[in-house]
Amino acid sequence: MGENGGSAFVLVYLLSILFVAVPILIAEIMLGRRGKQSPPHTMAIIAKEEGRSKRWSIVGWLGVLAAYLIMTYYSMIAGWAMSYIFKAGGGNFDKQTAEAISAEFNALLANPAQLTFWHAAFMAITMLILIRGLRKGIERTVQILMPLLFILLLVMVAYAAVAGDMAAGLHFMFDFDISAINGRVVLMAVGHAFFSIGVAMGLMMGFGAYLGKEISIAKSAIIISAMDTAVALLAGIAIFPIVFANGLDPAEGPGLIFVTLPIAFGNMPGGMVFGALFFILLFFAALTSAIGSLEPAVAWVEEHRGIKRSSAAMIVCVSAFVLGMGSIFSFNIWSDWHPLGFTGRFAETNFFDLLDYVTANLMMPLGGLLLALFVGWRISPQTVADELGIQNPWFFKTWFWLLRWVVPISITVIFISNL
Repeated sequence: MGENGGSAFVLVYLLSILFVAVPILIAEIMLGRRGKQSPPHTMAIIAKEEGRSKRWSIVGWLGVLAAYLIMTYYSMIAGWAMSYIFKAGGGNFDKQTAEAISAEFNALLANPAQLTFWHAAFMAITMLILIRGLRKGIERTVQILMPLLFILLLVMVAYAAVAGDMAAGLHFMFDFDISAINGRVVLMAVGHAFFSIGVAMGLMMGFGAYLGKEISIAKSAIIISAMDTAVALLAGIAIFPIVFANGLDPAEGPGLIFVTLPIAFGNMPGGMVFGALFFILLFFAALTSAIGSLEPAVAWVEEHRGIKRSSAAMIVCVSAFVLGMGSIFSFNIWSDWHPLGFTGRFAETNFFDLLDYVTANLMMPLGGLLLALFVGWRISPQTVADELGIQNPWFFKTWFWLLRWVVPISITVIFISNL
């Protein structure tokens, strides 16, 4: 939002969630529940059942690869959250100025050894959980911690209303400026809608494989999307008033949360406790996302290579850790290296930004397009209706129309406009 026009981004993001991401989410969960295998295998099985080419398995491959690549740098950012547990709990932010807190974050980014340590720690924890398959333990933990994170986010919104420039924050987010919408804003908003909801990266197909027939896929998809969007908007309402009250740059990027919220924690009563608790909860939120995102890759290695689960998890996580070093170095020793420096468009883009752009803004929308085409045009409507079990005919027809026409046309137009 900060990097892409504020309210213009929010408007396109909300429309993308409603008309693009949700229809794909329903389709992807449905495929996962029907196939009950890793995404590539699921797509191959269903394609064969429908008399279609097994080449449709490439959709599953694309999702697994996108999730895997995203986790290589997601782990680095989760490592930032882990380090900030100790920074906040140790009183590093107590009564500090915005300049001092920003300098502390920049010092972390400039230190490849520290970044590598936290990146390794997060990936090691993820690997151990994937090896042991502690789904029930994680589920019980999340049932407590995620509502607590939501409550703490509401506390931060209240603090922003008192200590921040709420008028400027709300203006930035919701005073929709249609003139600021361009091809880049649309592509970024759609990409982030996919990233935020988790569609077209094998994640939801993997979760769908564990879903019972008694669960309503459509209802689950709507709840997932509504809660995710609510949390995203609350995060913006908590962060941007503090940004403007302290004269910070809203376009700072993925590190914005590690600069603005510590300012709040450092100046609020009990800030050390609240700060440490917030980053602990953020760590657990990141951990559950990492487990779900890497599970399809682990399942594929286990299925197709005859490798036991522990070895499969080690292969996936260790290789992701190694590739993630490229993102770490992008902030320090490789900061001047631009892989596509010979191009005009990406001449100043570093390894981390390029990987983020390719996965979130190219691979995921392309995967969503192929999912929509497969479910909308390569599976009979009756089969889809029977699998979903949607009782309301109006809802099913609307969803199927969006999936068949709005989703493919929208993504295609966005791709063409950004060539």
